[in-house]
Amino acid sequence: MSSTVQSDFLTVIHERHSVRYFDPSHMISEQEIKQLLELAGSAPSSWNLQHWKFVAFTNMDAKHKLLHAANGQRQVVDASVTVAVLGDLEANRNAAAVYGPVMEGGPEDAYAGYASSRILFDQIDKAYAVDASSPYRRDEAIRNASLAAMQLMLAAKAMGLDSGPMVGFDADAFVKTFHVPPRYIPVLLVAIGKAVKPARPTKRFPVEQTIVWNGFDPGNA
Repeated sequence: MSSTVQSDFLTVIHERHSVRYFDPSHMISEQEIKQLLELAGSAPSSWNLQHWKFVAFTNMDAKHKLLHAANGQRQVVDASVTVAVLGDLEANRNAAAVYGPVMEGGPEDAYAGYASSRILFDQIDKAYAVDASSPYRRDEAIRNASLAAMQLMLAAKAMGLDSGPMVGFDADAFVKTFHVPPRYIPVLLVAIGKAVKPARPTKRFPVEQTIVWNGFDPGNA
């Protein structure tokens, strides 16, 4: 990575802030939205199962339906596009599609570090063969979909856009309104567009306050 690219990336990280007020007249093309979501979908995921599904809201009627589920938060309507990031509770079903091309002649080490596809698939099947009450599937869905959501916001800033993540919405109403299959759970909404007001200033803890070197002191347990 060149120093220029690295510097640009650091600028993106430092300049990305959560925006709540968007210019409703700013339009984003379908191709730009696809580019954003393609970049979001290049995020890492457990076993590369890609535990996310994106619902992109551009139509005004659909946005107003979303507004109700979003508890009246106007940014879902004013943003150029609002993306609902869903987590996949059955991401194990993606394994064949993900590793099928590899099984057709790719190198064995492409099986996510496993010696064979059978060993890989057996481990995935075992992980997902948990009791329905186990939090594993939900945790995996939220964890991996959140990685894609963060990458989506960084991609938006890199493309000169602003974004704002939202978790204060009625997930049950969202599922009912937009006929979400039980395979998916709403994780968060991301409004994307052009800001008309700067983000509210926020502070971050100094790194010295957030880092623990080599484990916690057993005396503090």
